[in-house]
Amino acid sequence: MSALDNEINDEELPSDSEDEEEVAAAGEKEEEVDMSLGNPDVTTKYQTAAKIVNAALSFVASQCVAGAKIIDICKSGEEVMKGQLASVYGKKVKGKAVEKGISFPVCVSVNEVVSNNSPLASEPQAPLAVGDIVKIDMGCHIDGYVAVSGHTLICGESADAVPATVDPQTCDVATAAYNAMLVAVSKLVVGGKNQDITEAVAKVAADYNVVPLFKIRMNSMTRFVIEGTKEIALRDPDVEDEEEEKCKSCEFEANEVYAIDIAMSTGDGRVKEGDERTTIYKRDVDVNYKLRMKSARNLLNDVKQGFPTMPFSIRMMEDEKTAKMGVTECVSHKLLVPYPVLREREGEKVARFQTTVLLLPSGPKAVTGLPMPEYFKSDKECDDAKAVMAALAEAEAKKAAKKKKKKAKK
Repeated sequence: MSALDNEINDEELPSDSEDEEEVAAAGEKEEEVDMSLGNPDVTTKYQTAAKIVNAALSFVASQCVAGAKIIDICKSGEEVMKGQLASVYGKKVKGKAVEKGISFPVCVSVNEVVSNNSPLASEPQAPLAVGDIVKIDMGCHIDGYVAVSGHTLICGESADAVPATVDPQTCDVATAAYNAMLVAVSKLVVGGKNQDITEAVAKVAADYNVVPLFKIRMNSMTRFVIEGTKEIALRDPDVEDEEEEKCKSCEFEANEVYAIDIAMSTGDGRVKEGDERTTIYKRDVDVNYKLRMKSARNLLNDVKQGFPTMPFSIRMMEDEKTAKMGVTECVSHKLLVPYPVLREREGEKVARFQTTVLLLPSGPKAVTGLPMPEYFKSDKECDDAKAVMAALAEAEAKKAAKKKKKKAKK
């Protein structure tokens, strides 16, 4: 059993009859509602969003087979999220519908491409091939409460095909990334510091002889905010690196939510922007400017209506061609923040895993993610990761024993 299985259950999504009562209760005192995990309704929304992301992530992983087009995978994954979101929290509160939607477009990044690859229909990319290292990431939100997740797999001939062999370097980098994610989650405790996680990730990477990537930041998340003020560096910038600032020290507090994002490489970890078109952007709500181009004004209006605070893809706009024309002016005046496609050096192996963590009074709880594929087998070991997995296994055994005892009493 994967360690992450201990953190993720397979409960059914709440029915409309259940969640409508919760939304109505929250709506009665909207001004006084606690928007942290201290509010059970908020926790339920995070967990429901997480279940939807997990279902979509599992579906997308099954679609990553030889010959599949990346654009089709991205679009179908987003449709799965939209379909499941439509089935929950359907009752209006004070005449307003509960906001639900994509919080990060589905991305499928292949081989040395690290992240943010979500192509346009007008600019298709080469189909997947057997042996490709595929990184998937995505997210959705319910009432502004965000869940995100990411996964790495090897593309096969079919969804059930298991690679005959996986080269040792790929196994090392994938195992390192997954185990570093588990260790990072275990370090996300009340009173802990962001530097504790950065240092723990570096130690895991060293045990597997790989490196964490520069320019990757993990963030706190709050309502309608996918990148909060508290940051965790995946890897501290070098002294001579003028492009990246060191993260300000911060302390973790109860009832916070974090996106733990771990990416490892067999190279030097210095990612650069790829040649692929940037398609993902986010509105900077603190910036205003009177745009001159009609296409830019139309794009900004569409963004304000559909994605006022969350990242989106240009292909999600009704008129992709007009959006492509207008995005340049919006970016040049900082109305939109770009998420460029990031790459390692050609030929390097890259793996990435991501989970959403709820910092509950009982401790950190990872609520998104899939188990690491079993074909990633490394002959290297990491004491920190072994300790975390042993603790998770012990907790799961106690939980199972408690359930068995309770069932026997009935």
